Order: sequence, then structure tokens, then C-alpha cells
Amino acid sequence: MAVPLIQQYKVARYIMGQKIARRERYPLVLMLEPLFQCNLACAGCGKIDHPKDILKQRMSVEDALNAVDECGAPMVSIPGGEPLIHKDMPEIIKGIVARKKFVYLCTNAILMKKKMDDYDPSPYFTWSVHLDGLKERHDESVCQEGVFEKAVEAIEMARDRGFRVTINCTLFDGEVPEEVADFFDYVTDLGVEGITVSPGYSYEHAPRQDVFLGRSKAKNLFREIFRHGKERGSDWKLNHSSLYLDFLAGNETYQCTPWSNVTYNIFGWQKPCYLLVDEGYEKTFKGLMENTEWEKYGVGRNPKCDNCMAHCGYEGTAVEDTFSHPLKALKSMARGPRLSGDFAEELPVLYGDRAEATATKIPISQIGRRESSSKEKELG
Repeated sequence: MAVPLIQQYKVARYIMGQKIARRERYPLVLMLEPLFQCNLACAGCGKIDHPKDILKQRMSVEDALNAVDECGAPMVSIPGGEPLIHKDMPEIIKGIVARKKFVYLCTNAILMKKKMDDYDPSPYFTWSVHLDGLKERHDESVCQEGVFEKAVEAIEMARDRGFRVTINCTLFDGEVPEEVADFFDYVTDLGVEGITVSPGYSYEHAPRQDVFLGRSKAKNLFREIFRHGKERGSDWKLNHSSLYLDFLAGNETYQCTPWSNVTYNIFGWQKPCYLLVDEGYEKTFKGLMENTEWEKYGVGRNPKCDNCMAHCGYEGTAVEDTFSHPLKALKSMARGPRLSGDFAEELPVLYGDRAEATATKIPISQIGRRESSSKEKELG
């Protein structure tokens, strides 16, 4: 695990406090989106699909810090859009650091060198640079040439100045496991503190829908990536719990816990998570926690959730499992993800035709054929 000891300690203390208070649902991370505007238009991103008047809006410093206080999560992740476009971002970061919250500023790094003087190194502040692969792969992912080189230069500058630096990586359909392993080796040699990795979520508003992984593909992909790392003896500092990595490799049957990564943006508190953008908003964090119909979301509960294995939904589940079964987590950490054998069972499907298939053990692929045959008989 790449997370520093002070952060592990403070997050663990926070979780123990929630358990002592017997809170069933509590956030680990606040996803703070201060704007949607971006200087890139990536193929797999559904966050920038807003009218121009919305893209021009900015969250105030006061609203941002009030959200941090209201939520109380020990970690704050600031995605976007591109946060460095926001002129008040340095003040927002200073306010979060002053509260001793661990803040990850997620950036595509195009503006990072230019803006770096506005920020100070701190154990509580991390540059989280978006990189989806080596030069050709990343520039293809962000639909613009030259971005990879700018990001690497910014990472090197930040490291030289004593900043904490991680990279966040999203994997899409068509990834070559050996090339992903090469990329992980490269950024490890670059000196980043950790690698956050996740299979891409199929945003409904993304400009391309052919780039996203299904669950089986994702599990096989991660097993092959981890196999390459093991065979090479690579020392990747993956910024995840051991059980989440085991989940990515298909070895855990987990349900999403969307309340573990709550989202606040210019519209308010977003239901139910960072990835579902059309489910409505609440004015307060309390309203989000009490009024969201959490049972309607997750694998097998909602078709929008079925292919999701993203860390913002499942890392919280894995952390909860770690606290409930520490020996299992330690064993997983010691041996690494299991790379062979059957996948863990998927959760049952509770809606539509797929629910019928699950209940009757009829292959899901046969449902459509049965309906077609019935219609043919009616017509005949």
C-alpha cells in the first residue's frame, strides 16, 4: 500500500470513531467538484457534457469549505473538469489543508507547471495526475497529442519541489496487459508515491461508448496485469487496499457502497455517487444521507451500475471488509491478488429480464431468444 502511515492512522481512527458511534453509513472521501469546465475532451468522460453557461460556473471558496466541514470525511478528492482552471483553487486547498484533511488535487497537468508556485508542499496535499498509459496510449485516451510529455515534466518538477505526487489511471477496453505493466513500471521509476487505478465507468454522456470494459473483461485484464507484475518482481505502489485489488481480479463478491465517496458540486450534493449524474441532488449532506434511496443502486439493483467496478464505489466496501476481517486482508496483502481459478460469484440480478434469468438459471443470452420465439408463434 502506498498511503503514508500518518494518513493510514488518521483514516483508521476516523473509521473507528464511526463504528463506536454505530453509524451504518459514513463517507471516507468527499469528491469535491468545484467546476465542470475542462481544457480536454476525453473520449471516456461524461463530466463535461453541460451547456456553456453551466461550464462557466465556479464553486465559491466558502461553499467548498462548508462542504468539507459538513461532510466530515478525512479525505477530499478534487476532480472536475480541470480544477486548475478555477482561480480560487489555491485558497480552497489551503483551507482544506488547514483543517488537516488529506486532499488530492486531480489534474491533467496541462496547467500544473504554470500554477505550481501557488501551492505549498504538505503531508496533507497531493497532486493526483491523470495518466492512462504511456505516451501514445495516454494521448489517444485524452484525444490530444503532447499531453503525456507535459504531465511527466510536471510530475518531475513537483517531485523535485517536495510535493506528494500520485497518478490516477483509468483502463478501457482494448488495453494490452503487458503494456499496462510497462506503464506501471515507468511511473514507479518516475518516483510517484502511488498509483490509483480503476476500470472506466460507462458514462451515459461520454462521447464514445465503445471504450468501456464489462466486468468479466475487467477481471481478466487485471489478473493478467498483476501476473506480469508478479513475474517481473515489480514494486508497484498501488494506492488501494489489498482487498480492492483482489476484487478487481475477480476474487471478491462486493456490493457498491456509494455513500463512502460522496459528491458535492455546483448543483449540490449529488445522488447517489460521483459517477451517476442524472439521479438528482440534495441541498445538504444530511439530506443526501437520509433521502437517497441507497437500496436502488448497485450491481444487480440498477442497470446503470452493472458494469461498474470503480474505486469510488468499491474501495469503501473493501475497507469495511478489511476492518471486519483483518486476517483475510493481511493474507491478501501478503500473497497479492489470486490470479487463477474461478471468479467469485456475481450478485443476483433483481430487475427486469435479467432477474428472470437469474431466478430460473436460464442464461441471460437466451432471454431475448425466448421472447423472439414467442412473438414468432403469436404471429404464426
